[in-house]
Amino acid sequence: MYTAHIADTPNGKKVIIALEELGVDYQIRHVDLGAGEQFAPDFERISPNNKIPALVDERTGQGLFESCAILYHLAVATGKLIPGAAHERDTVLQWLFLQAASAGPMLGQLWWFRHGAPEPDAMALERYTRETKRIYGVVERRLTASRHIGADDYTVADIAFYPWLAAYDELGMDTRDYPHVTSWLHRIAERPAVARAMDKTRKP
Repeated sequence: MYTAHIADTPNGKKVIIALEELGVDYQIRHVDLGAGEQFAPDFERISPNNKIPALVDERTGQGLFESCAILYHLAVATGKLIPGAAHERDTVLQWLFLQAASAGPMLGQLWWFRHGAPEPDAMALERYTRETKRIYGVVERRLTASRHIGADDYTVADIAFYPWLAAYDELGMDTRDYPHVTSWLHRIAERPAVARAMDKTRKP
């Protein structure tokens, strides 16, 4: 049994998608970011960076933080959603790290400057819009050569990217410029586990 500490954000959605895809037992603990629950001592013990998501294996007491590290842990622990061959696994890891290092930070900054900033900042919007378009373009080129992002098969790399790229409306992105990304988004959205995860991530 796992406990997933999440909020209704792209990084929170990743973990629930993976847990649903893998069919493992888990429970959700919604962290109220607006109320500052991410700074509570009990949460900080498992997530020292005070960020969601965090995952606790209730059988062992092991806690993990950082969404892509959690995805990798779950994939290795179950032997699913990641290739067995070393070179294929390395490819998945490259895309997983790209999502954590580039896609999440750049798209997250664009979202904030579009929706959270107290005043418009034209320079920031131009920079993060440009970077977001560049990242969509990187994934578009990848999907011209591969059915999925990390491999031909569906992997944790797809799970990592999906909630971020699926937020194109909020990011002001026109997906007509990225037809392979658009097709991929539709295919991922149709997965039953993804639909269940999107519903469960919303706080009751």
